[in-house]
Amino acid sequence: MSPTAVCVLYTQDAELTRRTKAFLSNLAQVRQVSSADRLDSVLQQIGPALVLMDLRAKECRELTEQIQDEFPDFLIIALGTSRSEPLREAEQSGIYAAEDLQLDRRRFQALVSRALDYLSALRENRELRETSTTTQRQEVAPSREIFADSNRSSSLPVLRFPRLLRRFENVDALLANIVEAVAEATSVGRVGIFARTRHKDRYRMRGGLRCLPETSELEFGERDPLVRWFELHARLISRPNIASNPDHKQRLLMRRALDNFGAEAIVPLYASGCIIGWLFFGRRITGEPFGSRDLESLAMLAEHVSTVLENALLYEEAALQRTLAETLLKSIPPGIIAVDDNAIVRWFNPMAEKILGLTSVEVLNKPVEAVGSRLAGLLRETLESETTVMQERWIDRNTRRSLSVETRRVSGQNAAFGAVAVISDLTSQEMSREKQALADRATFWSDLAASMSHEIRNPLVAIKTFAQLLPERFEDADFRKEFNEIVVREIDRLDNIITQINNFAHPPEVTLKPIDLRRSVKRALEIARSRFGVNGKMQVETSLPDDLPRVLGDEAALAEAFAHLVANAAEALPNKPTARITLSAKSVRDSGKTGGIIVTVRDNGHGISPEMKDKIFSPFCTTKPRGMGLGLPIVKRTIFDHNGRVEIDSSPRGTQVSIMLPATRNKR
Repeated sequence: MSPTAVCVLYTQDAELTRRTKAFLSNLAQVRQVSSADRLDSVLQQIGPALVLMDLRAKECRELTEQIQDEFPDFLIIALGTSRSEPLREAEQSGIYAAEDLQLDRRRFQALVSRALDYLSALRENRELRETSTTTQRQEVAPSREIFADSNRSSSLPVLRFPRLLRRFENVDALLANIVEAVAEATSVGRVGIFARTRHKDRYRMRGGLRCLPETSELEFGERDPLVRWFELHARLISRPNIASNPDHKQRLLMRRALDNFGAEAIVPLYASGCIIGWLFFGRRITGEPFGSRDLESLAMLAEHVSTVLENALLYEEAALQRTLAETLLKSIPPGIIAVDDNAIVRWFNPMAEKILGLTSVEVLNKPVEAVGSRLAGLLRETLESETTVMQERWIDRNTRRSLSVETRRVSGQNAAFGAVAVISDLTSQEMSREKQALADRATFWSDLAASMSHEIRNPLVAIKTFAQLLPERFEDADFRKEFNEIVVREIDRLDNIITQINNFAHPPEVTLKPIDLRRSVKRALEIARSRFGVNGKMQVETSLPDDLPRVLGDEAALAEAFAHLVANAAEALPNKPTARITLSAKSVRDSGKTGGIIVTVRDNGHGISPEMKDKIFSPFCTTKPRGMGLGLPIVKRTIFDHNGRVEIDSSPRGTQVSIMLPATRNKR
């Protein structure tokens, strides 16, 4: 398991930092240092690495020379302005490479990759030399323990660690308290804790005492080599036991982790079988190294910290969920009342206070009768009943609000914990509906008055004109004949207007029974030809399969509706030589079974204008010079009474009206 490569970037340029991290995201972890005072500490902390120096940064030249003198194992790449004097000087100073600040992604990645491979080879050689030296020492003194002798190094005084930390609702405060308690218990000068407080979070330093400033900037993901090492090996890391590991890559990983934290030992923290973080410890205040007993004590201490941290995270999660639930219940529009199994009110949200005109002080922790007798009776019935209680509506006596109340029993493991009432205030909705109804009625009467004044005035004008001429031309037989025909025709027209309005206002009662829809369609064609003047020579194509299912409907009412549609289609085809109307029906299937019938009336007329499309089902809406505009409203109401729906698709090439009717379950 190889550690993630590290590059140190010394610059004060945020844009350069962003581009460098983006270019090297798959190659190395880039740590930016912007202060000259901190560069030396960071380099000592991470060990041999690749250093990227921005030649424009403060004191860059002096710092580069210092790194070459004090850190010969580090590789330096200078970044400067092309053809500038600082870049030429850097090229001649013996550093690894010098590059233009306007980084080319591929060239820069290749350069850094070669530098990291070179560093890796240097580390492996050093590890091999150290391993050889350690082996020789062990052969010379085989009885010498790696850890300090137990007689010289007493175990850590972990008993001073408090057995029970105070409850902290804030996890960060708890972690800070843990760090202080651990430092006191272990007599260690530097202590820090890395943890994640949510699943899928990154591991970050949550608390520390006398830690290096750069440590707080470190972050680790779930797949980071250090995290994976803890998951696979489930043991602590300490400087004395690095040499005993035969894998030089793991030794490098362990040494780098200790250097990053400025630590002598790192102890993982586990919860429910997963790593939730780790504690790291610096040198003891006495300067003595950690012995084997000390490390055992640290492991025991970590188990206790893990338990405390796990409980704190669970408590915080529960508190967060409770806060979210309470916030939700307080902010949602309905009123919420919750009672326990003894019908004592345990929750009464602000909206319930507003709707019922009561305060929480008057209601909470009191019998449910405090919220009103009717609501109390409904909640008690819900507690005692194993079936769902029906939703109820009433007018509240105190506030005169229109309420809708729905109750639910809260139960688990066959036992009732209580009941909840959800109260909706319908007052504003009902007022809105009443206002809309008033507006609709006003619009209806205005449209009716306008339509009737137009339709009635023309017949009356004709009758009046002939009546005025009658005394003068009474002896004219032709005039009397014409007078008789016109007056009768216009009176019939007036009677037809009154009949349409009467039928619209008082529609005949629909009697539903299983019917063969083909009979209604054929009857509709006869009505359209006789009543609405549809030309018998106009081509009306029909497609009515013999296997259509029966529908539950009123044959006469459906025939009237289809006749209106055919008449409208004919009126959209005035004097068109290729006029064509198609009337078809087909069955539709739902989940493999016959679900209903679609009846389609299609014409090849000029279509419906966009501004009229949304109004065509409104009463008295018509584009014809004569007519009340009640045909389509009657169609829509008839189909609605049959539990069906009407859809219109129109374009300049014609109009298609589709009527969906559910099929009856009765056999044919």
